[in-house]
Parts: sequence; C-alpha cells; structure tokens
Amino acid sequence: MDASWEEFGWERLGHGVGRRRLPGWDATVALVVGADGVLLYDTGSTLREGAEIRAQAQALLGRKVTHIALSHPHFDHVLGTAAFSGTQVYGAAGMAGLLKREADDLRASAVRHGVSAHDAAEAAEALVAPHHEVCDEWTLDLGGGRQVLLANVGPAHSGHDLAVLVPGSPAVVLCGDLVEESGEPQAGRDAVPSRWPAALDRLLALGGEDAVYVPGHGAVVDAAFVRDQRDQLAVLPHRSEGMGGAPSGVS
Repeated sequence: MDASWEEFGWERLGHGVGRRRLPGWDATVALVVGADGVLLYDTGSTLREGAEIRAQAQALLGRKVTHIALSHPHFDHVLGTAAFSGTQVYGAAGMAGLLKREADDLRASAVRHGVSAHDAAEAAEALVAPHHEVCDEWTLDLGGGRQVLLANVGPAHSGHDLAVLVPGSPAVVLCGDLVEESGEPQAGRDAVPSRWPAALDRLLALGGEDAVYVPGHGAVVDAAFVRDQRDQLAVLPHRSEGMGGAPSGVS
C-alpha cells in the first residue's frame, strides 16, 4: 500500500497515512488507513474534485473511504463531501447547523474565488453536514490497532476547527488551516484571532516535538514552525482584518 502513494500523486506521511495538495488553492486532503476503515480529512472544493479524490483513494487502497473529518467550514475544504455516499462525517460542534444555514454563502464564496457558478451551485445544493459533532475529543477506531484522535481545538481560524492526531513514529497532526505554510495565516470574518495562539498550543500538546504537522495549505512542517507561527499570531491585533482579511469561506 505505502509504496503506491506517489504513483497517485500523494505524499506518504507514514505507514497508512498520506496527503495530496489539490490544485487551485493548494488545499490539503489526507487519508488515514486502518484494517477496517479509511478516514479522509477534507473533501475539496467541488463535487468533481471530491469524486476525483474518491476514485484515487479507491484505486490506491482497493476500498472505499468510510469516514470523513472536516477541518473547518470553508468551501475549499467541504464542498466535495457529497461525492462520498455512505460515509460517516465528523466536524467540530456547531458545524452541522452552520453548514445548513450558510450553504448559499459557501456557494457565493466559491464563485468569488473562481469556482464556476454551476459547480458551486451543484455542490452547495448537495452539501453534507457532519453526522457526528466533536465537542472536545473523539477517538475513532479504524481497525487493526489504528486509532485516530479527532480534536475540536477552535475557534481560531474559523468558528469550528477540527484537528486529527494520527499516533505513530512519527505522529502526524492534520492541522487544517490553523497552520499555513504556503502563505501568511488567513483570517476571515469567522476567525477568532484572540484564541488562535491557544489552538496552536493545543496542536503542539497533541503532537509533541517530533510530530509531523500538516498544514491546510503548503508543505509539511515541524513543531518549531508551528511554534513560530503561534508566536507571530500572538502579537498581531485581535481582529481578522489585521491578519490578512481573507473573506469567510476560503483558506
């Protein structure tokens, strides 16, 4: 299994763990494989992108994605979810209600950032909200001794930030957009900058010094990078427009 990740354009992060950087916004999606289940972290920006991820995962692993964890409710991370029928979807507490209320806002945000009106409308109409909401931590058993920890570490980058810890040597922490490597951290109207440094402290506590930290956008980083970004965020003004001003629904 692990020898095939690169053949499909994925980066292997550890045994049974890999990620792909999607075109367009350089958003990360990741797979965690157990004996009985497969977890996908984020689903892309359109149903077409979600279907491509689904087909790649099935070709790579020989079986379907069974669980999805959504890092946060921005269009480039959630609009592909409906391409994965029959999966169990997890998100931070409150995310399900937000997605149901704000599907049209997600559609509009996708169009503003270059998704075609047809693709955005199709994905928003079929939008899948989480079936399971994580208030603090949730241990998910994927079988064969593989357990992953879903951790509600927000609000920070958004109002509903969910990270995933994959224990191993090294451990892998899927950070979503709490960490960004390919540009400055972006904060839109739903960000809570005053609480962002504490969320990064939580990530560091989860993974430790030797973990691999996977940003929502950009190359894999280490604990020192996360700590440096935490220190930069701590001294910025506690308002979203002081941190990049990205509109809600992207990055």
